[in-house]
Amino acid sequence: MNIADRKNVTAPAEAQSWLASFEAALQAQDAKAAAELFLTDGLWRDVLAFTWNLQTQFGREQIEQTLRETLPRTKPANFHIPGKRTPPRWVSRAGRDCIEVIFEFETAFGPCHGVLRLMPDDGRLRAWTLVTNLQELRGHEEFKKIEVADSDTRSFGGENWLDRLNKQRAYADRDPAVIVVGGGQAGLSIAARLHRLGVDTLIVDRHGHIGDNWRKRYHSLTLHNEMHVNHLPYLPFPPTFPTYIPKDKLANWFESYVEAMELNFWTGTSLESGAYDVAQKRWDVTLRLKDGATRIMHPRHLIFATGVSSIPYVPKLPGLDDFKGTVTHSGAFADAENWRGKKALVLGSGTSGHDVAQELQADGAEVTLIQRSPTYVVSLKEAQSVYAIYSEGIPFEDCDLLATSMPYPVLQRSYQISTAKGREVDKAILDKLAERGFKLHFGEDETGFQMMYLRRGGGYYFNVGCSDLIVAGKIGLLQYADIERFVAEGAKLRDGSVVPAELLVLATGYKNQQETVRSLLGETIAETIGPVWGFDDGGELRNMWKRTAQPGLWFNAGSLAQCRIFSRYLALQIKALEEGLIN
Repeated sequence: MNIADRKNVTAPAEAQSWLASFEAALQAQDAKAAAELFLTDGLWRDVLAFTWNLQTQFGREQIEQTLRETLPRTKPANFHIPGKRTPPRWVSRAGRDCIEVIFEFETAFGPCHGVLRLMPDDGRLRAWTLVTNLQELRGHEEFKKIEVADSDTRSFGGENWLDRLNKQRAYADRDPAVIVVGGGQAGLSIAARLHRLGVDTLIVDRHGHIGDNWRKRYHSLTLHNEMHVNHLPYLPFPPTFPTYIPKDKLANWFESYVEAMELNFWTGTSLESGAYDVAQKRWDVTLRLKDGATRIMHPRHLIFATGVSSIPYVPKLPGLDDFKGTVTHSGAFADAENWRGKKALVLGSGTSGHDVAQELQADGAEVTLIQRSPTYVVSLKEAQSVYAIYSEGIPFEDCDLLATSMPYPVLQRSYQISTAKGREVDKAILDKLAERGFKLHFGEDETGFQMMYLRRGGGYYFNVGCSDLIVAGKIGLLQYADIERFVAEGAKLRDGSVVPAELLVLATGYKNQQETVRSLLGETIAETIGPVWGFDDGGELRNMWKRTAQPGLWFNAGSLAQCRIFSRYLALQIKALEEGLIN
């Protein structure tokens, strides 16, 4: 037996001993003794289990204080290591060796799951990180069967299943408890969770068909992370799906998902405006329906699921009004074949900019990519390293739990390590890009694309071939700093020359979701909640998946994996409010 095997043999006993000591301290309401079981700089991320919030405690003092405030209410008990889960084992996380423990316990509100990481400290094992997640509400389990009377399953001369479903979706005689704005992965995930919890939920989406938010994007679009990471709640993709799912296949799956999960979905419907009635504790929202009529509804909860990419950002560009060619945002670009033999400029060097440029080049256009700011470039294969947990051969449920278990400092260090590794693997193409004049960036504090996505939603490119085309000169490269202004014929450079173009694609990203709120709910609510997305001072994403400063207003956004994982916790909070379990 080698050293690693011997270490893993002892891990279960060490883990059980720590959990027993922790439970004993909690049972005794001894917050100080419980905090002493952590490293001095230990981290505890709680996801609803103790705090009804998503928040991280940094160091023993904060951990002790939070436990002192929450123990009387939560009454945690029955800490144990279940046989069905991945057993305690020695692993390396963020460059540190530790015993990683998946455990379960209970609180006054319901069953919880957790992840503990233990490290040696002064002759004993103490907690480096701990995550505690509420999984279900006791008495309101999401897999509780939705009963249908036997007499209703085959009612000759009466309503059948489809009649009842259509009636449910019409909302002719009622308002939903929740309206979800946006029918992409964020909207579907939270609606499915709420439906399973028995919370009446309606999705509204401005597109004409379910899935159009993906279907109508540029022709070559394919997901940039692997299929096995991206399942929606309850209904995984079939194993026959490709590793990287094409946009149209994903769009069609969304349609199938809505029908399979019996979700209430209105297409061609947009939120026109909304105001919160404090006295009634509900929203007054105006919906514009597909026939042009309006409908006023009064949900208690309004969830924005329009995603990180919501309102296109169009910067003020000098001389743009003088340009005589076609101008479009990358989010609306879908017709590369129409530009064969013509000259095109693509402004923006993130993933969308590179992909649109490559698609135009493949369809015979003469393309120049305009770089506005330094960009992080990583090969598609190396980009998958941030999802390494899903390739460790452990159950999918455990992977999702581990994905919630990295407090901000651990996440930051982990991404620094993966970025450095990717930089070495991709060195050859990165060096050639630099020689070509492409300005590289490896993220603030060199944490790479994932932190760039979480902090600001862009600034990186997964190389699927466009970098090679730039290096080979098949796609031109221009620095925005070298452009004086746009003119009728194209871009006029500071040296007086003009780069001609008939098309300008603005791959310039999207505005913060706070601006979506501002446009639909008004200035006061937008300023009350503040920015959405990006990290707050506690290392959590701002306003995401938790109560905001505006009662009844919620946000769900992110990748398919993020929406799948964190929609659980958003739904639990809404259900708890509906049942009067929390204020």
